[in-house]
Amino acid sequence: MTGIGTAAAPSGAALSARRKALVLVICCLSLFIVGLDNTIVNLALPSIRRDLGAGLSALQWVIDAYTLALASLLMLAGSVADRMGRRRTFQTGLVLFSLGSLLCSLAPDAGWLIAFRVVQALGGSMLNPVAMSIITTTFTDPRQRARAIGVWGGVIGVSMALGPVIGGVLVDAAGWRSVFWLNVPIGLTAVVLCALFVPESKVARPRRLDPVGQIVVVALLGTTTFAIIEGPAHGWGSALILSCLAGALVSLAVLIGYERRRREPLLDPGFFTSAAFSGAVVIAVAAVAALGGFLFLTSLYLQDVRQFSPLQAGVRTLPMAVAVAVAAPVSGRIVGARGSRAPLVFGGTGLLVAGVLLTRLSPDTSTGYLVLAYLVFGLGFGVLNAPVTHAAVSGMPDSQAGVAAAVASTSRQFGATLGVAIFGSLAGRAVADRSVTTGWWVMAGCGALILAVGLATTSRWARTTGRSAARGTR
Repeated sequence: MTGIGTAAAPSGAALSARRKALVLVICCLSLFIVGLDNTIVNLALPSIRRDLGAGLSALQWVIDAYTLALASLLMLAGSVADRMGRRRTFQTGLVLFSLGSLLCSLAPDAGWLIAFRVVQALGGSMLNPVAMSIITTTFTDPRQRARAIGVWGGVIGVSMALGPVIGGVLVDAAGWRSVFWLNVPIGLTAVVLCALFVPESKVARPRRLDPVGQIVVVALLGTTTFAIIEGPAHGWGSALILSCLAGALVSLAVLIGYERRRREPLLDPGFFTSAAFSGAVVIAVAAVAALGGFLFLTSLYLQDVRQFSPLQAGVRTLPMAVAVAVAAPVSGRIVGARGSRAPLVFGGTGLLVAGVLLTRLSPDTSTGYLVLAYLVFGLGFGVLNAPVTHAAVSGMPDSQAGVAAAVASTSRQFGATLGVAIFGSLAGRAVADRSVTTGWWVMAGCGALILAVGLATTSRWARTTGRSAARGTR
């Protein structure tokens, strides 16, 4: 197995408990601003439209340009970090994300705002997967790693859930540009702390570059994401969308065939012979799709049906955020002590039950019922991040830690894209009769899928495939 670390930096095992805690906090800072950005910008779109005179399609691309670029670049960033140095790549991402945020706040029109969102995404692609690989190499003890991942998972959920609340406060108080200002001081603080406390780590023997594989990955994720986002608007049978879907299938076939023949592939197809790893990818997509759909439909229900202001609507999502914050660290401890099965079963069941509860919403549903449904959803989603990430990075060769983490992050980003596209399309058709019941049933279906996959991928057979995959990856 290839070693990790540079000669000048201590290994994860040599770091003190206090130093490890600081590394975790620094990594979580980056995750917080990226997760927050995923939801906070949506709340600012009406103000952006009024201030910049942007049309509907321009507003879509304010969100979609970031999503598309981020999903396409995550795999590349994870691989580069493994070869060039994780701290160096992480700091570069923080600087670019902060710069992109500052430029977004100064954008004179919608076109420049869209372009600056791509700069943000370029930096963001270097943050989450790289931070996860830093955590993986810092916390070498399996139980400590699981607990750290639990904290990490809590930050993911809380940052995305708090986005509407913080966005409502900022937009009401200082306008839409303030949602981008928030990222700058946090990002620059993380850069300084990273230089002081995070040891550099990289693969001792750098793997060969795989430019063809990287280009094909970008093509695969780019065409898939574009088709998912634009399918409802252009029509799933349109020439543009069918061409994108065909391009995605061709890219997937080329990627599998090409990477199998390479001695040192960007993404070893052998990863997916592990049932646990493949299951983690499926669960990540389903879980974050459910979260994206939940936030979208909840915003629609609270603002369009209940006539609450953006801030009032955001505040009402706090029970979900609190539940995620409580559940995620507990889940990390359970994963470290007893494995992933219990959190996966609980999480899938929680999303299934929450979806069923939410199908009964009406214009006069009581606050108590809303709190119950949102708490159940938050508890279910909160326990899922730790077992998903743990399955993605544990047992894989150290030389592939960044790529494995990037796959998990890409799965989440793909899930968020899928969730908003599908749930948004369903809500768009149903908004005339003030109903989004079909979307809630889809969310319940996501929970059922997670439950089934979780049970299958934590069996004795799944553990056997995981050991075989770890031996076979290159």
